[in-house]
This record gives sequence, structure tokens and C-alpha cells, in this order.
Amino acid sequence: MTFFLALVGVLGVSASGPIMAATAAPALAIAFWRNALGALIMGAPAALRRPADFRRLTKSDLRWTALAALALALHFACFITALQLTSVAVATALVCLQAGWIALFGVFRGIRIAPATLAGLLAAFAGVVVITGFDVALSPQALLGDALALAGGALAGLYTIAGGRARQTMTTGTYTTLCYGACAVILALMCAVFRQPVIGFEPGAWLGILAVTVMAQLLGHTVFNHLLAVISPLVVSMIILLEIPGAAILAAVFLGEELPGGTYLGLAVIIAGLAVVLWGQAKRRGKEPNGAAEDPLPPAPPVLGGDVDR
Repeated sequence: MTFFLALVGVLGVSASGPIMAATAAPALAIAFWRNALGALIMGAPAALRRPADFRRLTKSDLRWTALAALALALHFACFITALQLTSVAVATALVCLQAGWIALFGVFRGIRIAPATLAGLLAAFAGVVVITGFDVALSPQALLGDALALAGGALAGLYTIAGGRARQTMTTGTYTTLCYGACAVILALMCAVFRQPVIGFEPGAWLGILAVTVMAQLLGHTVFNHLLAVISPLVVSMIILLEIPGAAILAAVFLGEELPGGTYLGLAVIIAGLAVVLWGQAKRRGKEPNGAAEDPLPPAPPVLGGDVDR
């Protein structure tokens, strides 16, 4: 049963990029509806059962949640726009560098990094260089998409760090409702500023928005959140890395997406590098007293899609 759920989760998150790339709606509108529906479907019922949790919120809880919501909104804006400029496979792989960005942010905070983690980081970002080198030859538009996807991965890392701090004192239902709800409000304001409509789409676009909500949220990350209770976080993180080849395969089959051979090499290097980063983090955590590592990955909150947040 665990294997079956893991397979469903991988298919769910892998479908996120191809579905959003094929959805004929503005990027900010897709992000808005995805978060609004996610807050309603995943967060509100749980939070309504425990209203007292909202009354216990502190200023620190609200600050970290607000930072997480802002980072998540900007992450989705960057990622979904990137899907419209570069290939699904490349955008997904670059956003999946979230784990690498978290480790890199730890270096900036003065946290000592394990040699294995450093080696993985260097390998993963070498894969980025390989991919962007081929995209330069394709078009400036593809290169801009790569840059936005990279920014989306960094923002996902910031979201995870801020969400991890908030989740230290908040329940999943409370955090999900506040973070996703605030993210939806921020995206609605961005839609207004950039004059992107949030209604009036063709039926196919609404179907795409609903599909990405069901696939990524309900059949993707909800499954992975469940698996965290029955298998180790390291194994779950490794399984999620299968989103990169999964998205590439689905984009090739359903969108007819073809990539230069060297791009696939870059994707493989990124996957290998991120796997080493995650493995290094797990080994460090296991060696420290009480399981604490000197360069830990913070506890990840429930996410809406991509890598860990797509």
C-alpha cells in the first residue's frame, strides 16, 4: 500500500507542471485559484474543528506565516510564468533545487555544512549550468524562464524555512488555512496590479485549474504528508525527486516537448546532486544528539506543489 501511495504521489506532483503549462489562463490567476482552492479544501475543514488554535496565535506565529505566504505567492508567480517560457522539464528541475537553496541559506546563516552536502550542492548547480547553456542557444525567452524557475526554487526554500518556524507552534490546519489564504490574497492583489483577470476563462482553463488542484494538492502533497508518518523524511524527499523525470516524461508524451540531449544530462546531474544533499543532511542529523544536525533542513510545512512546493 505504501508503494502504491508513493506512486500516486509522484504522478500527482509530476502532472503539476504539464497541466499548468497547458492551462490557458494567466500565471497569477492559476496561482490564485490553486491557493484559494487549496486553503478551502485542505485547510478550512481542519481549522474549523479547532477554532481555539486561532486564539492562541502569537505575533511571532503571524510574522513567520506572513513571510511564508509572501514567499509562496512569489514562488508560484515565478514558477508558473517559467512554465510558459521554458520547457516543463527544465522549469520543474530548477524549482526542485529548493533543498539546495535551503542548505545554501544555512551557509549564509553561519551554519557549518557537511562535505557531502557541499559536494551535492556543487553537482546540482553544475547541472543548472549545463541546462542554461543549452537554453541560451534556444532563445532569450527560455533563458528568462530558467531564471524565473531558479528564483522560484529559492523562494520555495524561503517558504519552507519560514513555514518550518511557524509550524513549531501551530497545527497543520491552522497554518494551512492562514498561509494559503494569505497567499491567495497576495496573489489577488498582484492580479489587480498587473491587470490579470481571475474569471472569464474558457471551460478548458477552469478544468486545468481544477485538475492541478486535485492532482498536486490532493493526490500529490497530501499523499506525501501522509507518507511522512509511515516512512522516513529522507525516503519521502528522495521519492519526490522523481517529479523531475516524471514531469519530463509527461510533458514529452502529452505536450510533445522535445529537449536537446545535453539538457537530459543536466537534469540527471541535478537529481544526483540533490540526492547527495538530502543524504548528507540525513547523515548529519543522525550523528547529532537528539537527531539535531548542524546544517539541518528545517521541518517542511504542507505545500502546494513543487518540491517540495509546486
